Amino acid sequence: MALPDAFIAKYQDLLKEQSGPFFAALRGPVDKGFRLNPLKANQVPVDLSLGQPVPWSKNGYFGQVDGKGIDHTTGLVYSQEPSAQFVAEVVDAQPGEKVLDLAAAPGGKSTQLAGQMQGSGLLWTNEIFFSRAKILSENIERFGVSNAIVSSSDSKDLAKALPAFFDRVLLDTPCSGEGMFRKDPDAISYWSEDYPKECAERSEGILSNAVQMVKPGGTLVYSTCTFAPEEDEQTIAWLLKNYPEFSLVDIDKVPGSGIQDARPDWADGNPDLKKAARLWPQDLPGEGHFVAKLVKAADAEPVKTIKTQKGDRISAEEETLLQNFLKETVPGLDVDFSRLVRFGDRVFMIPSDCPAFQKIKILRAGLCLGTFKKKRFEPDHALALAIQPDQAAQVFAIDDAAAFQAYIHGEALNTKADLQKGFVLMTAGGNGVGWAKFVNGQLKNFYPKGLRH
Repeated sequence: MALPDAFIAKYQDLLKEQSGPFFAALRGPVDKGFRLNPLKANQVPVDLSLGQPVPWSKNGYFGQVDGKGIDHTTGLVYSQEPSAQFVAEVVDAQPGEKVLDLAAAPGGKSTQLAGQMQGSGLLWTNEIFFSRAKILSENIERFGVSNAIVSSSDSKDLAKALPAFFDRVLLDTPCSGEGMFRKDPDAISYWSEDYPKECAERSEGILSNAVQMVKPGGTLVYSTCTFAPEEDEQTIAWLLKNYPEFSLVDIDKVPGSGIQDARPDWADGNPDLKKAARLWPQDLPGEGHFVAKLVKAADAEPVKTIKTQKGDRISAEEETLLQNFLKETVPGLDVDFSRLVRFGDRVFMIPSDCPAFQKIKILRAGLCLGTFKKKRFEPDHALALAIQPDQAAQVFAIDDAAAFQAYIHGEALNTKADLQKGFVLMTAGGNGVGWAKFVNGQLKNFYPKGLRH
């Protein structure tokens, strides 16, 4: 790895005698990791070992995920670099809360927050770039998240629509990516001596919007995957100076993990900055991260009333179709018809107390149940990934690797199983993987064409 001369000089000056181990670590091997999904029925992976837990991550393990394997395809695991898993642990989202992940793609931290929330409350996950927001939405779907809104909006527009609304806000800010040099050497090509300062200025702009969405008494977590003090301690020092209603909370550094205090001497000397955390590759098996946790004063401002999203009325004929589908296919699923919204012919059940969408671009609005077709209702792939197998009326377990590969390739499966005509939840490794329709001894494949491989 050829590091820029200016980068080397900068961290020789900042780290002094620690710079040698730091540069040696950057030239060393990358540590791979993954997280188990607590939303899934079966928590035992088919392809992966749980022998090496990540010390700072409740559901995290070291290991490399097969992107075409059963564990990944069913959403049981999310491939995520070990240090990155610490950020959502600091957020510590609770069931029933309203939580925002403001710059969320590709979805590692959002899916981790969803697991913490256990399907209860509202997870609003946003990505300004639409192409990346689509990837975020796909990962939310694969993880079986039923209570998430996925949007593609500028933080300024979200702040205008959702002032003082969220119990917890995470901003994993776009940064210079120094902490990812070892994992992604291409990041080096974007780096210049002035780049961290440019990124810090951008982060200040996003933060000025993020703080507006934290409700009084709420929590703001700011994180980066860079070592740069300009983007880390100095940005938090700027935040504390400009928004005195916020104060730093001491982060549990997990004794023995190698997680370090942040460096007040790299900013304005405020000793409270030590409450933030730094993860260095020379100190632990992971890449570089910075995390700060702040709380907003309970008396900072009066709580504002936010309009909720109204459900869409469906015709009597459509309601009958949907009721019959639910009874025949997913009798164990509790559907609140007052929370149904439509995007064309697709029907979503939005989270409780969901704020009005207004002019915000929405990609996913809670759980997509399915699509109205002519004289029938067809289940969505998201539904197969979100329900527990015991909620489905009919289940077919794909027991061997060849049958699994045939199914995700889009092939029909022949079976002598005792099934009734209609939709069947296909499972692999004990978790839902998709739908099939049983007709005359054959399972007609409904695995989405865009996911087949």
